[in-house]
Amino acid sequence: MALREHYDYIIVGAGSSGCVLADRLSADPAVSVLLLESGPADKSPMIHMPRGIGKILTVGGPLVWSYRANQRKGRDTEDWLKGRTLGGSSSVNGMVYLRGHPQDYDDWEAAGCAGWGWRDMGRCFKAMEDHELGESDVRGAGGPVKISMHPPGDELCEAVIDAAGQAGIVRVKDINSSREPAIGYQPRTIWQGRRWSAAKAFLDPARNRANLDIQTGVEVVRIAFDGKRASGVVLRGEHGQHTVAARCEVIVSAGALNSPKLLQLSGIGDAQQLRELGIDVIADVPEVGRNLREHRGVMMSTRVTRGSLNRHFHGWALLASMLRYTAHRSGPLTHAAHEVCAFVKTNPQLSRPNAEIGVGLYSLAVKNGKIDIDSKPGMTWVGYLTHPQSTGGVSVTSRDPDAPLSIDANYLDTEQDRRHSVELIRLMRSIQMQPALASHYGEETAPGPNFTSDEELVDAFFKFGSPGYHVAGTCRMGNDERSVVDTALRVRGVTGLRVVDTSIMPTLIAGNTNAPAMAIGLRASELILKDR
Repeated sequence: MALREHYDYIIVGAGSSGCVLADRLSADPAVSVLLLESGPADKSPMIHMPRGIGKILTVGGPLVWSYRANQRKGRDTEDWLKGRTLGGSSSVNGMVYLRGHPQDYDDWEAAGCAGWGWRDMGRCFKAMEDHELGESDVRGAGGPVKISMHPPGDELCEAVIDAAGQAGIVRVKDINSSREPAIGYQPRTIWQGRRWSAAKAFLDPARNRANLDIQTGVEVVRIAFDGKRASGVVLRGEHGQHTVAARCEVIVSAGALNSPKLLQLSGIGDAQQLRELGIDVIADVPEVGRNLREHRGVMMSTRVTRGSLNRHFHGWALLASMLRYTAHRSGPLTHAAHEVCAFVKTNPQLSRPNAEIGVGLYSLAVKNGKIDIDSKPGMTWVGYLTHPQSTGGVSVTSRDPDAPLSIDANYLDTEQDRRHSVELIRLMRSIQMQPALASHYGEETAPGPNFTSDEELVDAFFKFGSPGYHVAGTCRMGNDERSVVDTALRVRGVTGLRVVDTSIMPTLIAGNTNAPAMAIGLRASELILKDR
């Protein structure tokens, strides 16, 4: 595609937020919009088949960014993956649709982020939803994002839900509607057996607009400036580098790792650090890349006597699953990452739920360094604190855009995070020991019975844990001068530049981040259009 010399808006990144922006800003035919994506188009059949994530989420794969992150000082490094295709991580994630609790957003507003409380964010969620359960006070219908529920009635799922009930966690029909500890079937961005990504929801209806250009396979290496005004972007593609101008704004929606990277490479960040790397400083904004927050999940695997889906992913049973999916868009290959979801209090004295549990009817094994479905029947419980207090950071290591990032997750750095994490494992074990699961439960295989003390259970989060792929906070929004963006998501110290993705979150929300990223894109489009 031949690009124009200039556009009104240039959006860097076609992920969950970027797709929403492209749709909403290009709805006015008088406005020209360029959407840039470094990865390929979302044509792989593994994207659209929900359980294709097992093939997609591979280090070095063509549809992901691969990073190496430090878990914490003195701990191992680990792989982090983010989507690199149209739809971004919404095209490669586990399709879990969770919005976060209303209090999360009201807390943002109370901390100074006017216009980002539940009154506004709840409205944005409702506007974008087309929920299988229909419209209600807390759900939307008729919007572009299709949401289905995992089908009820599975024997092992029912046993898990009943066991949670015996532990005092109530069953609900819609887990997104509950503000108290609750468990229920998983809401999913799956529709008629296929993934419903942000690209499917927002880009597909807008692709043929004459005023919207979508360019894949190009990387933005730097934001161009005219003094303190963002004037365009420097692109790198198969024909080398060239600059495209933005008449109104450049909007960075590259994700919570690549958005701060692009700001830093463009001269926006900690001035001293940038100068040490030989990067000319445009604006001294020291918090760029700081306040990194991530959900650290522990993976608790158990043997079960019946109900596991493991056998459906091996040999002839896998072939049968493939044939069932191809013919009817049904069966195990249409499931999300988890079949059951719960929000819980790790301590009954807490004022609201502080942890999430996802239950999958499969267990994993590591063979020759690769993750594979276990050959024996099992299930996996993934638990993490929803509002971690520990913060890390991300920074460029060179002015070379190809140089690896320095990423420090700094998991479980606070005493509170460690204490609540220990409580969470013990709570999950308590649920598994309830009578409702007695005829299904075999034994805990990971972390296993040898992990019992507080220190050992903290260790389990590192040895048997994984990132939630919910990175946020690295371009923090706020009304204070140290924040990276203001409450209209405009980057401080410059003009004509905004950041719109999960990096603007002041704190993490209770749940997965795909739905909030889309809602952030919708809310941002309102603010951008208001300014226009």
